[in-house]
Amino acid sequence: MIGPRLRRVAALAATLAAAGTVMVACGGEEEEHSSIDYLTDARVASYNANTPDGYANGSLMALTRVLPGFSFIGPDGQIVADRDIGSATLQEDSPQTVEYAFNPAAVYSDGHKMTCDDLLLAATALGGEHRQFDAASNAGYQDIKTVDCAPGSRTATVTFERGKTYENWRGLFGAGTLLPAHVVGRLAGVSNVGNAIRTNDRAAIAKIAKAWNTGFAMKPGEAIDPKVFVSAGPYRIRDFTAEKGLRLVSNDKWWGQEPTLGDATIWTRGTDGDTALKDGVVDVVDSDDLAAADKVAGRESPAPGADRGAARDPASLSVTSLVFSRKGAVSDLKVRQALASCMPRNELARAHGANGVVWSMRSVAPADSLGPSLNVQYGRRYPRSDLGRARNLLEDRENTDRKPMVRIGYPAGSEADAAVVKTIADTCARAGVSVRDVSTPDFSVTSLGKKADAVLMAGDTFAAAGTASGFPSAYSLSAGDPLNLSDFPNRSVREAIADLASSSRDSGRLPLLRTIDTAAWDELPTIPLYGTVRGREASGAVTHAVPGLGRSGTGWNMDRWGGTA
Repeated sequence: MIGPRLRRVAALAATLAAAGTVMVACGGEEEEHSSIDYLTDARVASYNANTPDGYANGSLMALTRVLPGFSFIGPDGQIVADRDIGSATLQEDSPQTVEYAFNPAAVYSDGHKMTCDDLLLAATALGGEHRQFDAASNAGYQDIKTVDCAPGSRTATVTFERGKTYENWRGLFGAGTLLPAHVVGRLAGVSNVGNAIRTNDRAAIAKIAKAWNTGFAMKPGEAIDPKVFVSAGPYRIRDFTAEKGLRLVSNDKWWGQEPTLGDATIWTRGTDGDTALKDGVVDVVDSDDLAAADKVAGRESPAPGADRGAARDPASLSVTSLVFSRKGAVSDLKVRQALASCMPRNELARAHGANGVVWSMRSVAPADSLGPSLNVQYGRRYPRSDLGRARNLLEDRENTDRKPMVRIGYPAGSEADAAVVKTIADTCARAGVSVRDVSTPDFSVTSLGKKADAVLMAGDTFAAAGTASGFPSAYSLSAGDPLNLSDFPNRSVREAIADLASSSRDSGRLPLLRTIDTAAWDELPTIPLYGTVRGREASGAVTHAVPGLGRSGTGWNMDRWGGTA
């Protein structure tokens, strides 16, 4: 099983080290098993965690210690400065000005120095001015006025628009955001990315955007080019296959503290993680598959759908919700209201939600200090299934000839998601709303409005989600931001979110949160269901694996994991 395997690895290493022996694989073949194996529900289809798919699929769960930035998301969803990469220092409040300085030793795995061009590229790609970049969100970056960055410099000064402040500025240019500008330039056929941006060379920027959007695609079984997938962290990617997972090895150009273990395997969606779990290979798990977490922890799993009212789940940083398209059947508000009326939100929460509680807020998660009290206030709308109300709403439509069909999508493979959609479908069919499960293994957020009328998401992703600050997730209701998948156009909500981004005191936040959720309940761009529950466990043979409640997941400190001898 898991414990003995890790103990054998540690014991063998210790024995060979004591004897002065070097571990060499026979015939030049590499060791078959990794030092540690990590099972996640992330689907890593891109090295770029900033595109809509890269963001929604949870790429950051796998890449936090491969592509670090000036900060990372810690175990409680808090922003933690990453001094190995450099420093970010607030210079002025008005206008908000931040100075970034890269560590003089910071280099990519190909030996190329990290420079302010990498930061300038990130600010441009995520800022929203150049719409060719397919960014998942512009939160915070859209308020940046200038990036003062001399070619090849190790420092940059970022100045925000006067009157615009972003309270969560420490989270900008964090893990996953700093893609190598020199690689993007090579893929784009642009000799100097920084100069192209500085001179606003629109033709070159269009090529850069295309490379940024598509140049880092990954797929199990395809070769990993070390000249493209360069690392700035303690680990780099060696290979990626369905049979052996996403294999990480130590980055020999890393200037910081060496990883405790020299290699690791991440079993992502699309790899043989189920087999690895069955074979007792998995050491750490972070997934919505609670049975997998129970297996790794060595305990019995409760029956599927068991009442979670007596559970002791940690306060969640994300809320599982249905997110609607503005096209098709659900473009009709009465259809959305009918669906909200017929679905049994109380039953769904008891079976799948954190501590069995129905969650009625979009603007704050259960972990937020204002969340519990606000949730009680907004819990009166659609608390449980009301089939009569749903039927009346459908009869009030202008077009009552056709029975509405609502297609709900999510990445196939989640038993919990499948159970949620089935419960909604079985209940709402009695009210005259037909619900179809359209999940597929490669389901994408870009399918909303095309192959699906609604998506079932944990916060703003299909994997680990959320931060302690609630940003950038709050922008999922901000008109114009790409994270607003439902294309919710409410101007007052957009203004409230902008004000929320510059607020830190609860007294200032409270009326803004009420503005957001009052409008959202009136117009139903989404329907919140419950605080997201995830299984985060490590075997007893693993040391320093600390559950990560935020978007980075438990892999936030993967380089510090070890095994007991």
